[in-house]
Amino acid sequence: MEFGLLFPGQGAQFVGMGQDFAAHSEAARQVFAQADEVLGFALSQLCFQGPLEKLTATDMAQPAIYTCSLAALAALEEGLGQGFTRRMTAGLSLGEYTAMAAASVFSFADGLKLVHLRGSAMQAASEAVPSGMASVMGMERAELETLCAAIAKECGEVCQVANLNSPGQIVVSGTLQALERLEQKGKAAGARRVTRLQVAGAFHSELMRPAAEKLEEALAAVEFQAPSCPVWQNATAEASTDPQILKANLIAQLCSPVLWQDSFQAMVNSAPALSFLEPAPGRVLSTMARKIAPAAQVLSLKDVAALDTLLTTPQS
Repeated sequence: MEFGLLFPGQGAQFVGMGQDFAAHSEAARQVFAQADEVLGFALSQLCFQGPLEKLTATDMAQPAIYTCSLAALAALEEGLGQGFTRRMTAGLSLGEYTAMAAASVFSFADGLKLVHLRGSAMQAASEAVPSGMASVMGMERAELETLCAAIAKECGEVCQVANLNSPGQIVVSGTLQALERLEQKGKAAGARRVTRLQVAGAFHSELMRPAAEKLEEALAAVEFQAPSCPVWQNATAEASTDPQILKANLIAQLCSPVLWQDSFQAMVNSAPALSFLEPAPGRVLSTMARKIAPAAQVLSLKDVAALDTLLTTPQS
C-alpha cells in the first residue's frame, strides 16, 4: 500500500483528538507517551481532555496536532506491518514539520521541540502587534494582492496574502486596522465574503519576522537528513530532497504565503494515479483537495473507524 501523505495545520485541533488511536494502538500510545516525556508535561491529556481554550493556543495546538498526526500514522503502520510506502509528503503550515518527520528528515523528538518553539515564537509575535487573519472568498489572487497593497499603503501597516488554500479561498494576514479596512473594501472589490478567523495573529506575514529569526536559530542546531521521499514545501510549491533547501524553506514559510493549492495540484500532476492520505486530526485537507483536484483520491484517517476501513479494504 502506498500513499502521498497530507498533514493538517493549526485549526484542525479538537478536544478528544487522538484518544481513540491511543486506546486502539500500542504504537499510537507510545507516540503520545514520548511527546509527554519530551515536552515535560501531559500533552496527551490536553489532547484527550482539553480544555479547548488551552488546546487552541498556538503554543499548544502546534505540538498537539503534530503528535496526533504521527500517532495516527503509527497506528496505520502498526496495522499494516511492513506493507506501507510513502511516495511523497506535504503539510499545511505546521503540517510541513509533520511531513518532514514522516519522511525521516528529523526525529519525532526534534520535530516536536521545533514545533513547540515555533508555536511559542508565533504566539509571542502575535502578542507584540495586535493582528489576525481573514478568509476572502470569491477574489482572484492578483486582484486581492492589489487590494492588500493599497490597504497597506493607505494605513501604513501590514496587509498581505498569507494562504492560497483552494480555488476561491484565500487568507489574508494583517494588523487589526488593516483587516478592518479589508472587510470594508473587500465587497466593493469583488469579494463574496470576508470572514475574520479565530487565530492569535497574522501568520505567514512580515509580522512573524521575529518568530522566523528565533526559528532559524533553533533550526541551525538540528541536523536534517535526506528524506525517504520527496517533501513538497509551502513556500515554493515544489518538492525537495535536499536537507538544506528543506530547512531554508521552513524559515521562509513563516513570513511568506502558504502555496497549498499549487502544492497539491503539483503533487497530483506528478503522480496522477497515486492515492493520498490525510492523518488525523480532522479532514480539512481532504475537503480542500476535492476543490483543487476533484479527480484525485484523498482518504481521511480521521479516527479508528477510518483506520479499520483502510486496513480491511483491498487497495488497487
